[in-house]
Amino acid sequence: RYASEDYLFGRTPVAFLTAQAHRLPPGARVLSVADGEGRNAVHLARLGHDVTAFDVSPNAIAKARALAAEAGVEVAFHVSTLEDWDWSAPVDALVAVFIQFLPPDARAAAFARFAAAIRPGGLLLLHGYAPRQVEYGTGGPGARENMYTEAMLAEAFSGWEILHSADYDAEIHEGAGHSGLSALVDFVARKPGH
Repeated sequence: RYASEDYLFGRTPVAFLTAQAHRLPPGARVLSVADGEGRNAVHLARLGHDVTAFDVSPNAIAKARALAAEAGVEVAFHVSTLEDWDWSAPVDALVAVFIQFLPPDARAAAFARFAAAIRPGGLLLLHGYAPRQVEYGTGGPGARENMYTEAMLAEAFSGWEILHSADYDAEIHEGAGHSGLSALVDFVARKPGH
């Protein structure tokens, strides 16, 4: 799906990230998972963060590297699956945007990896679709069970300090892949500890 020269989800960061990036400490070590064509990782690097990002698609990573070069920023881009990624290096923040290719059992395993990778006191910034997105048909998979609810995320990260949680509809225009009225869920939480 990333084979064309166009950026499937556009070249600008998701609005959620531009609204929530102020929560990151200066020069934060950030991991962006399933980052696609780099729009979010490049934005974070432009803000002065130390960004590592991966995606399973070599085409997407090639386009991400081009986007970073064009922006004049350094991002450590890698081709990897969630399962093959080395989760042992702690990060100040983990960003996961529209990763809803995961069914519930795989999502639970991924969330456990995310939680382990974030240092105590670090941040999780998660953004995706609510179940009603399936009816809207403006992006994402056609599987309601892959979508997020605020309650499900609060339970998955029980004991974390929720800094921002929202379920809302918005008109988005992020390339051909995400366009039109969308059912969105934001979740920003701080891991317990210091």
